[in-house]
Amino acid sequence: MHRADVAIIGAGAAGLMTAIWAGRRARSRSTERRVVLLDGAARIGAKILVSGGGRCNVTHDVVDERAFAGSSRHAIRKVLRAYTAEQTVAFFAELGVTLKHEETGKLFPTTDDASTVLEALLREVDRLGVALEPAHRVEAIERDGGGFRISGPWGEVAADRVVLATGGKSLPKTGSDGFGYHLAKSLGHSITPRIFPALVPLRLPEGHFIRTLSGLTVPATLEVRTASGKSLVSFTDSTLCTHFGLSGPSVLDVSRYYLDARADDAQTQLVINWLPHTSREEIDHVLQARDGRSVSAVLRGLLPERLARVLCERAKIDPALPVSRLAREARRSLVQCLTALPLPIIGDKGFAVAEVTAGGVPLSEINLNSMESRVCPGLFIAGEICDVDGRIGGYNFQWAWSSGYVAGNSV
Repeated sequence: MHRADVAIIGAGAAGLMTAIWAGRRARSRSTERRVVLLDGAARIGAKILVSGGGRCNVTHDVVDERAFAGSSRHAIRKVLRAYTAEQTVAFFAELGVTLKHEETGKLFPTTDDASTVLEALLREVDRLGVALEPAHRVEAIERDGGGFRISGPWGEVAADRVVLATGGKSLPKTGSDGFGYHLAKSLGHSITPRIFPALVPLRLPEGHFIRTLSGLTVPATLEVRTASGKSLVSFTDSTLCTHFGLSGPSVLDVSRYYLDARADDAQTQLVINWLPHTSREEIDHVLQARDGRSVSAVLRGLLPERLARVLCERAKIDPALPVSRLAREARRSLVQCLTALPLPIIGDKGFAVAEVTAGGVPLSEINLNSMESRVCPGLFIAGEICDVDGRIGGYNFQWAWSSGYVAGNSV
């Protein structure tokens, strides 16, 4: 049986960050510490490589707790402030990875290549003497005296301290299949009652008109409403119509809030506004024009023709009808379709394509000054396994860097 001072389970973003800062901390103290990084995948960092369309959206220019959900925002803020986006930029620059700022606020490597990020992290892990062990899937962690016994098909490791950085359940083909939750529970932790996909495309019924618009991208607002019509949350961004339903930034951002609310109340609705930058009153005024133009001609100035045509059909209006002949009720119906159309969502695309997992180990069970477990001394927890999920735009990576930094400096 091998021995280690620190064993980190999971070599994704959070695990690599933890390993680097644990190694740096040991060197700064001139102490010999054996740090072992165990990962079940034969190829390390698959999730980093596929993120951001293969470019790796490292972080965002402004990161605060308002971009996250799950555990309390106060708790999330505490960890994010311990290692900020600015510190992340400096850290990667030190590793030789310069980042560029895009209009959306996202920060990518100037190479536009995720392998640049992964290779830099792996080089630093190697420089610090961390023992990286791919194809070492951990199947059990048990208390053993004052430490832990970690085991799998490959054998056993005895460690004084353990870090769980196993990820959630999103993109299981990269290795994050949710087994980390079982490991956390075996050591006394609870898991939120609900574990579900976040940043995930949404499905519409067969035959829904949006599915006929596959490939069309427009700015739109997606809003989650209660059965009584109360607005819970909304996101405005690029929206992609697909052969199965809807995707794109606005849909991914709203998905976790819709799925969570729908699980509590099946009457929860998702509503789309195809003209987010134009008020209902302005649209209604345009549709009362007396210049002889057809409805389709008026709408073509606001929307792509394909979308305008199917929205007319939805409102049971002939697109060729002059707007001057639109009856009041027909006009109201069209305005409703344009600005507040309920979407009959039938599900989501699942963990196989979700970019992150909602739910996990509650932050209330973790000492946020160190990321050490409050229920199992010597156990540390970092990354997506925590009950924290952020919007698209590099926020989830920032959570990995921040929580990994805190855990690495404490373990």
